[in-house]
Amino acid sequence: MKTSRLALWSLVSVAAMWGVAFVVMKPAIEQQPFFDFLAIRFTIAAAIMLVIKPKVVLALRGKMLAVGAVLGAVLGLAYIAQTIALEMTTAAITGFLTGTYVVLTPVLGWIIFRRKVGFKVAIGAVLALIGLGLISITGVSIEVGQIWGIVCAVLYALHIVGLGRYSSGLDSYALTFVQLVAVAVVCWIGALPDGYQGPPTWDVWMAVLFTAIFATVIGFFVQTWAQAQMEPARVAIILTLEVVFTAVVSVGVGQEILALKTIIGGVFMIAAMVIVEWPTRGKKEHIAGTPGSGDDEDIVPLEPLAH
Repeated sequence: MKTSRLALWSLVSVAAMWGVAFVVMKPAIEQQPFFDFLAIRFTIAAAIMLVIKPKVVLALRGKMLAVGAVLGAVLGLAYIAQTIALEMTTAAITGFLTGTYVVLTPVLGWIIFRRKVGFKVAIGAVLALIGLGLISITGVSIEVGQIWGIVCAVLYALHIVGLGRYSSGLDSYALTFVQLVAVAVVCWIGALPDGYQGPPTWDVWMAVLFTAIFATVIGFFVQTWAQAQMEPARVAIILTLEVVFTAVVSVGVGQEILALKTIIGGVFMIAAMVIVEWPTRGKKEHIAGTPGSGDDEDIVPLEPLAH
């Protein structure tokens, strides 16, 4: 099998793992407080990275710690918002709402760093807004859990923009390790005041281990390797399959039944992501927030261990 084809199917596998993670977490956080679940998940993930590469501690100094701590704190808050959304609404809707970070990233890049937003992003934002309305609006109200899902997407987008802006010249493995530690610390701050409660059953332990090992550590390694084999826009497009896997798996295991308007809304959101990420012929691609990114056609947000 050619390397590019292997990279393609590896990324599809990562998207599937992230989609399954939503469904696996749903019953787990009904049995274990979500702060406690996230705290042990990211502690295990960081420990695995440390065991794999113990010398990573030698790189933990100065800018590395500062950037990693801030970005990790933002990422930790994003995971908390995502898990609250998952606790209050369905896995499919949480997955769809989280996926809007792909559209929000270039928009926030323009707001914060004045990076130009052009035609494709404008069209993508409109389609995403329509999709959000179809998925989130029930009658004349929006459910609280869905609002948390939108907050999560904004925080993920902020994380991506910050990562693209401030990670230049830093070792990616060490920076990821610092961020995972920071996420764990944020979650422990939430878990300890009322006393830590460990996973009560083997099923919950399996959910913790699956999300720590597959959705976080392995997902990071595969994504990093694949990005060296494929252009960033293709990587981002493939990873948007996560929301499709979330919906398919959640329906398949009987967690929910998708209404027609939710399916149509999901199609609009996936279309928005594809339009925003589709590479423009003749234009050089850049990762979001990096120096040299000119207009919106060049802004390519990549997912930050976000599941």
